[in-house]
Amino acid sequence: MYHADSAACLLRDGKIVAAVEEERFVRRKHWVGFPHQAFAYCLEEAGAELSDLDHIAINSDPTANFTRKLLFIIKKRPHWSLIKEKLTARTRRRDMREHLERFFPNQRFRGHVHRVEHHLAHLNSSFHASSFNRAVVVSVDGFGDFSSCAWGTGEEGRVHRKHQVLFPHSLGVFYEAMTQYLGFNQYGDEYKLMGLAAYGSPMPDLGMDQLLRPEPEGLFSLNLEFFHHHRYPIGYEWAGGQPEVSQLFSTELERLLGPKRMPEEEISAHHRNIAATTQDLYERALFRLLNAAATQVDTKNLCLAGGCAQNSVANGKVRSHTPFRNLFVQPAAGDAGGALGAAWHVWHQQARGSAGSAMPHSYWGPEYSRDQVEQRLAVHQHALREAGCRVTEITDAHDLCTRVATGIDSGKIVGWFHGRMEWGPRALGNRSILADPRRADMRESLNRKIKQREEFRPFAPAILREAVAEWFDVDFEVPFMTEVYAVKQGKRALIPAVVHQDGSGRIQTVDRVVNPLFHGLIEAFFARTGIPMVLNTSFNEHEPIVCSPDDALHCFLRTGMDILVMGSFVVESGSTQDLK
Repeated sequence: MYHADSAACLLRDGKIVAAVEEERFVRRKHWVGFPHQAFAYCLEEAGAELSDLDHIAINSDPTANFTRKLLFIIKKRPHWSLIKEKLTARTRRRDMREHLERFFPNQRFRGHVHRVEHHLAHLNSSFHASSFNRAVVVSVDGFGDFSSCAWGTGEEGRVHRKHQVLFPHSLGVFYEAMTQYLGFNQYGDEYKLMGLAAYGSPMPDLGMDQLLRPEPEGLFSLNLEFFHHHRYPIGYEWAGGQPEVSQLFSTELERLLGPKRMPEEEISAHHRNIAATTQDLYERALFRLLNAAATQVDTKNLCLAGGCAQNSVANGKVRSHTPFRNLFVQPAAGDAGGALGAAWHVWHQQARGSAGSAMPHSYWGPEYSRDQVEQRLAVHQHALREAGCRVTEITDAHDLCTRVATGIDSGKIVGWFHGRMEWGPRALGNRSILADPRRADMRESLNRKIKQREEFRPFAPAILREAVAEWFDVDFEVPFMTEVYAVKQGKRALIPAVVHQDGSGRIQTVDRVVNPLFHGLIEAFFARTGIPMVLNTSFNEHEPIVCSPDDALHCFLRTGMDILVMGSFVVESGSTQDLK
């Protein structure tokens, strides 16, 4: 709750009622601080007030590993600013009851407040969201509560931690430092390195293997000569609003690899190879950890959590590089998901091991009624008229899907807004931008005109669950777009807009029962084209994914999309031909 990606969720009898990130309301990515709007939404969705809550769980415990913090300071003698960061974490944060009095002055909370250690929350978030009765559970990220990695087992409704990696050693910091070195300096830019890696080749002669060192029990350590984070504060934990991260790597890294890439500098083959080598080193360290865990626990089930669990390329290799055959990655695997993990941890403690529920879908955010959408369209009617847009309503779901599929087939870019908003960083068919995966120029067009981002950034295919085996080298559900798999050799040329440089795709399987309207749209496109998928990317432009109808309308008008669908309403831009 106090790291980046601040979020809130609400459980009733162990089942999710609502879950949402604060950034969706404040419209600033990776928001840090008390998530009061997300908190208020969860109460509203549950029809509850503060007095109805029995427990509040926070996914951070400043007292965790406190002795280790003191030993580190005594032995390493870091800069005074880092000492201040590690020893005054509690005083930097308001008491929970103080937050509640500030943001909910007319309500009173009478329950208990629980602090749950960061990685314990991550582990719980993934295990309890899965459908596994028993699994190895692994959390890997930057840092939280003086730890960067933990693993253990989940069984009988409880998580048992076995090992952890403490500050200053971190796979997340390694990956983030290399992301910064490559000129991607914003917090959360690691996915850019992951995308760029497909364009390069791992290069052992770069000498980068000395950055990461294997340790017993499958663990790892950093060669600290190449890093700064153990001397100076990183900065993202307490920055107000959007996080800012100081430079994590030292001058030794530039001596090894050459000068860091500046953000405006052209990306060279050298940079692409560094990205590929970084991804390779991360994967080797991760798989070594997973293989060691597999020897100690008799199960083929694996749950991943933490920010590094969003590395979908590595996730897609788990089954081929480890003994695990069943993988679950929670859709909000990063720090936002810690809110859910903390809540589940406390619920299972209080319920004395009673089983909760798995996560059947990711749609736990706000939803807007037909009348609410119509009212916001009326408010924006002048801007829509000025842009030459027309608005129609199509109440029959089949007709709506056919109409939109016709537009996608003709090359139109569609903003697709319906139902409850997704939980996590991926748009999964309720707050999405959709396009034709067959068009080779669609990726460039979207990156340049709509998303305004780097040309190498890939897009994902949302595919009918029943068609997966025909198009990919796997045949199982990947509902949260958390894994990358190879597209069948003979199919790649048919869907160039969603195939990565290496022939893979980050798939989202769409189930008829879970999301019938989105499934119906893809079915309609399949009926017209013989392609059982659409290109799916997040509905946003350098901002959090849209939450409200106002957000959707602003993004639609600003970016020049062709069609906006909000519930039963269809908004067509002035340049869009009649699709009937």
